[in-house]
Amino acid sequence: MIYLEYLAAAVIVVVLSIKASDYIDLLDKNTKLSGAFLGGIMLSAVTSLPELFTSISATVLLERPGLCMGNILGSDLFNLGALAFFILLFSKNFAKGKVSKSYRHVTVVVLVIYILITLNFAGILQFRILHLSITSVLIALIYGLGAKYLAVADDVTSDEAVLDYHSESSTSLSVKQIGVRFFFAAVGIIAFSIILTYLTDEISVKLNLGQGLAGAIFLGVATSLPEVTSTIALFKMKNFNIAVGNIIGSNLFNFIILVVADVLSMGSGVYATFDHQIENLLIFGGTATILFWVMLRFKKATIQTVCALGMVASYLGFLLI
Repeated sequence: MIYLEYLAAAVIVVVLSIKASDYIDLLDKNTKLSGAFLGGIMLSAVTSLPELFTSISATVLLERPGLCMGNILGSDLFNLGALAFFILLFSKNFAKGKVSKSYRHVTVVVLVIYILITLNFAGILQFRILHLSITSVLIALIYGLGAKYLAVADDVTSDEAVLDYHSESSTSLSVKQIGVRFFFAAVGIIAFSIILTYLTDEISVKLNLGQGLAGAIFLGVATSLPEVTSTIALFKMKNFNIAVGNIIGSNLFNFIILVVADVLSMGSGVYATFDHQIENLLIFGGTATILFWVMLRFKKATIQTVCALGMVASYLGFLLI
């Protein structure tokens, strides 16, 4: 029954996340915000809500920081692997499509954060300021730079209307009605994300899995499904700019979740537990991020294919090892 309960909770989280994205879109569709901003910040923040509350509940309620770390790193690696898979499926169209150059800078920021976390686990950045790890302080500062690059990623014109791909057909809802529906969707995401975390913890004990592996597979994949759903639809509409912005924006936003969890833990923090699976996630996630930067920097068909295959192989390599 626990596996059925986990599946049901995961499906509900995905559906509610998609609905929350709908309401964000309806609230913003009449603004002049760039497509890159909507995809990289607004949409990515909404689709990252499951990661946020599963990570907080894992660290604060269950005191299982390994689940939180596995969730974030596993989600980021899965996001890049899924994006690479769709790039391979739509290789010809993607090669011709336009993607903001700012995403290369965001990717570098994400890679720097990988390095900071690695230095923490290597014992170099392990000291704390009151209850906050110096690693979290640095991540917060670096995140601000990445968010700035996302906000100005408007060198490519994107049709913001494509974000209506799964919106409610009726646009007669008032702003108040949309806001209320978004509120209840967000509350539902919070509730079922917490339930999902408890179920994952039970499954990890039942299967004798480490926290890092359980977080990467049972939390990381489930909480990444909203991003994957958005990416599929955007790729079908050939709006690769918003699709790429959504993924790299989500990966960046996920790291700020570590900072939030570290602040709320008021103890040893999210970096307290380390196992070999987290080490593998750092290695394969960093590798996939480098390949992603190379793909964005050199948009040639051959390089694109090789890098995409490497990103998919990075995720499969983690699962195999």
